This record gives sequence, structure tokens and C-alpha cells, in this order.
Amino acid sequence: MKTELILVGRTVNKEFSKIIDDYRERIVHYMPFSITIIPELKNTKSLSEEQQKTAEGELILKQLQPSDSVILLDEHGREPRSIELASWLEKKQASARRLVFVIGGAYGFSSAVYERANEQLSLSRLTFSHQMVRAIFLEQLYRACTIIKGEPYHHE
Repeated sequence: MKTELILVGRTVNKEFSKIIDDYRERIVHYMPFSITIIPELKNTKSLSEEQQKTAEGELILKQLQPSDSVILLDEHGREPRSIELASWLEKKQASARRLVFVIGGAYGFSSAVYERANEQLSLSRLTFSHQMVRAIFLEQLYRACTIIKGEPYHHE
């Protein structure tokens, strides 16, 4: 199974970029994994939030294949514990051809992206910056990989 993370906009903070790169390199030791960055929209001051979500949504949808299992990182998604995420990931590895996680822009996702998604996951009830969510999610994905392999990274 191939796994991909789609991000809207590049990671601006250099410290977060280092963390993201570190976890990306760790994850590829466990499974095929890539990150796709959708460029931020230009001239957004003239667009409403809904117009921005729609435009970003069109760019996200262009990255997806019909057979993809699409998981949105969204505040309204279910909040699994790390062990539950690992169990879920292991099941997906057995059934999905390509698992695609998506972290949207500042205003979230368009209705078309929600309709295309298979599931939604939330990392917390707390709100984090989009830059921070990237690092936190990748750490949790790495943690899930180590749990699946029975490695000592995660402690109960």
C-alpha cells in the first residue's frame, strides 16, 4: 500500500520543516510514503472563505485517484488513541491500494472534498496551527508504524 499526505501550502516554519522531514524519512522505512504540496492560492484577499475552500478543493481533488482511500484531518473527525490508529492503519494496509491523508488550508475543506473523503480523523479537540498539525500527524503516523512492528518507541 502506498501512503501519501497532501498539504495545502508549503511549511513556512523551518523548525517544523526539519521535524516533518525527519518523520517522513522515518516513515519510509516502514512503508512507501510521500508528501504532495499543493501551492497556496494567489490573490486570496479578493476571495471569500468559501471561494478559497472551493478553489483549494478543486486542487486537492485533482490529486486523487478513484480507488484512493481518502482521510481528511479535520476537527470533526473521530479521535483515535495511538494504539487504535495503529490497528486502523494495519487494516488499511491490508485493504487499500493507496491511502491518502489530507491537511487542508486555513478554512478547512470544501463540500466536494468532504463528499469524496472516506473518513475524517482528528488529532485533538484543541486547535493547532496548520504548520504544527503536519508535524504532530507525522509523529503519530510514525508511532503507529512502530506499534505495528512491536518496536519500543510507544509506551503504554
